Formats: sequence, C-alpha cells, structure tokens
Amino acid sequence: AKTREKLCFLDKVELTSLLRLTRWSPRPPLQRSRTSSPRPVSARLPHCPIPAEPPLPHWADPQWYPARQSLRLDPKGKSLKDEDVLQKLPVGTTATLYFRDLGAQISWVTVFLTEYAGPLFIYLLFYFRVPFIYGHKYDFTSSRHSVVHLACICHSFHYVKRLLETLFVHRFSHGTMPLRNIFKNCTYYWGFAAWMAYYINHPLYTPPTYGAQQVKLALAIFVICQLGNFSIHMALRDLRPAGSKTRKIPYPTKNPFTWLFLLVSCPNYTYEVGSWIGFAIMTQCLPVALFSLVGFTQMTIWAKGKHRSYLKEFRDYPPLRMPIVPFLL
Repeated sequence: AKTREKLCFLDKVELTSLLRLTRWSPRPPLQRSRTSSPRPVSARLPHCPIPAEPPLPHWADPQWYPARQSLRLDPKGKSLKDEDVLQKLPVGTTATLYFRDLGAQISWVTVFLTEYAGPLFIYLLFYFRVPFIYGHKYDFTSSRHSVVHLACICHSFHYVKRLLETLFVHRFSHGTMPLRNIFKNCTYYWGFAAWMAYYINHPLYTPPTYGAQQVKLALAIFVICQLGNFSIHMALRDLRPAGSKTRKIPYPTKNPFTWLFLLVSCPNYTYEVGSWIGFAIMTQCLPVALFSLVGFTQMTIWAKGKHRSYLKEFRDYPPLRMPIVPFLL
C-alpha cells in the first residue's frame, strides 16, 4: 500500500546474525496482514546505522530514496538520526519502527541559490526600468536620486554575499528539505523583492526626510551588520568540520563582530535583522519595513528553537544569552 505512513517491524537478533525488516499496510503493531507479502532487507549488526544499507524501505518503491525517509520509534516522536545505532536505541530484542514518507526532497544548496538569485535579478529589472513596468516614457531611464543607486548597490551586495556564502561557507546539518517549501520560500523572497523594488525605483520616489545624514547613518548600520553577519557565519563554519554533524557551543573569537555571542545565541539573525533595518532607514520605504518585520518575526522563531536546543544539549550553556535580542528576547 502506497500511503504516507507505513509500519515497519524490526526483529533484532543475535549480534552475529542479521537484522530483518519487513513492511506491510498500516495496521496496529503486531497485526500483520495475512495477504501481504513483505520483502525483507538485511544489514549486519552490531553497528547497523539508521537507515540501514541499503536504505530500509527503498526496495519497496524507488521514490522512497533515503532523503525522504523518516524512521521513528513512536508515530508522534522525532525522527531517528542517520548516525543512530540500533543497539543503542531504547528497545529490547524486538523493536517497532514507524516509517513516514517526507515527500519529494530538494537540496538546501539548490533552495538557497534559487531563493537568493531571484531577488537579485528581480530588483535589477526595476532598477533599470525595463519596459512594461513604469510606462514607455520611463523605459531604461535612470533615477536622479543618489540614494536609489546606493540602495541598488546594497541590495545586490546582500544577495551576492548570500549566494557566495551558500556555495563556499555554509555547512548544512541536513542535506535536503521538502520540495514544496521552495515555492513558499521563493514567493516570500521574490514577492517582497519586487514590492520594495517597485517603490524604491519608481520615477516618483522621494528621498528620505532627513537627506544625506539619514542615508549615511543607515549605510553605516547596513555595512556593520553585513560584516557582522558574515563574521558569525565564518565562526559557525569553523565549529563544524566538513562532512560532519558535530554540534558545539559557539563562543566569541578574536573577531570583534563575534563578541555578540556573549549576549545572544543566534547573532547571525541579529545582524541580518539589523541590515534590513538599516536598509529601511536608508530608503524610507514601507515595504522594506514590513519585510524587516516579517523577517524578524520568523528569525525570532528560529532563534528561540535553536536556543532551546542549545540549553537542552549543553548543560554548561552560557546562562546570560538570549535567543536574538540582548537582554530582551
């Protein structure tokens, strides 16, 4: 039966024997369908990881490649990690594993490249005022306000930086994510990029209220936060050796931008929000402010989750740290 959830029965025998796994239609544990014909797959003990090799249910249907498999000891529990060893799981001589199809998967690298390349390209379409956006009289014209050109440079720099970090800096603990998420993510990034670019590059755009002083202050905030964000990403990269999933407590380094680790668990998010606040002050554009608010809300959720994870995993985790905003949040 090709359903999203299936029951897997695991029979763990002597160390010198084989591990046996069978699959059948969803039924309560130990009530195997008499009409089913499960096909076994075996893997050597005692050091048999999850998923076993070959991937546990992969023989049943080629669409269940390893990245879309989730195996759990409890239907509502957390998925077992790839590095989990069967002998160390909290089970007796017989274990019941629950298999869930996570759906089609896509690599994180592909997702990030798609998410970030879109806003970079879309913003430039509005900046160069390609036809059919502002009317024929404005086709390929240029704004007379210097802040518009500065905003384009900052926006482009931000997304070029993200693309390069995706290719050369980030190390992902999970190789893939559900394919359906890329449509939601791209709608968010691409949609906001088009919205803010439309108004910033509009022929009737008016510069910030306080002129050059406001722009200079905003540019300083943007540049500092961009450097800080990059510094944190480099520090996090150095914590995890290539090809591993090692987790360590991040601490400040000699780089002053990393000293924010003294106060928050996710300073990369803090710097990211700061960058967009600076961009909003620079352009004095409502869509940019809304993008900053929505981004802050989402990153706060992520930061709280990572903060809880740190507290749970490391007993000696620094108690002074907050998730994203020093002393507050």
